[in-house]
Amino acid sequence: MSATEEKLRTVTKRSRHGSRGSRPSSSDWSSGTGTSGGGRGTAQPVPTSPQPGSSTAFNRSQESMGPARRLSSRDSVDSTGQQAPPEHGELLFKVMLLGDSGVGKTCLLTRFRDGRFLSGNYITTVGIDFRNKVVVVDDTSVKLQIWDTAGQERFRSVTHAYYRDAHALLLLYDVTNKTSYDNIRAWLSEIREHANEDVVIMLLGNKSDCGTERVVKREDGERLAQEYKVPFMETSAKTGLNVELAFLAVARDLKAKKSNDPDDTRFNVQDYVRQQSQRSSCFSTNCLTT
Repeated sequence: MSATEEKLRTVTKRSRHGSRGSRPSSSDWSSGTGTSGGGRGTAQPVPTSPQPGSSTAFNRSQESMGPARRLSSRDSVDSTGQQAPPEHGELLFKVMLLGDSGVGKTCLLTRFRDGRFLSGNYITTVGIDFRNKVVVVDDTSVKLQIWDTAGQERFRSVTHAYYRDAHALLLLYDVTNKTSYDNIRAWLSEIREHANEDVVIMLLGNKSDCGTERVVKREDGERLAQEYKVPFMETSAKTGLNVELAFLAVARDLKAKKSNDPDDTRFNVQDYVRQQSQRSSCFSTNCLTT
């Protein structure tokens, strides 16, 4: 048999039975070592089922939203990641911090919760964040779940969704920023529109320690608070002035609204704030003169 005939027989045999390795086996898919076309070409990709929590859509969502807020050891969460309910006999109230961006909402919360001041540059709040702190009011533990909101206009729709669940709203302006004070009326209009009717509202003029930079007088804040019939005080996250008083006054007012005790129901947060503020002023005066 000539060499030409031998080649023709070989070609005919291959076309009739197929070349060796031309049909991929099931093990080739899973192992990723198989090739197509009788061993010629590049290795095929291995199709694998997506792992839970690793979908492309989820990753893109996480990237667009940024890293999730890291819960600290003081936050109350259960094993499923949900917020843990208050302990037996403990009252739980949700408090929101509102106001323009840069008025000091995050600094105020950090001063109250951790007793420290965020000096220097810090990251602006994106969306909404929360922290927990338990205070004692007349031998009763009151857990305040404090929501720190972004003041930028583009996050307003996110903030509105939380208004209905809030028991109290602390509305801040910056005494060194006239625009933040002028915008208080707009904030109050949003509160009236989206929040519950019985929500506790308190107006705070923050950064009162900036004496030379002040552009909003204390009397202006008092006048605005009287117009809208809400309690008012000036605060300083830097020095701690009236920070704890503001949250304790809100906690005491919320406890009184929930109590069946006649003495508690007669509680007036505006009178309480006025009395405590005068007491603090007298104490400060005595300290300065001794």
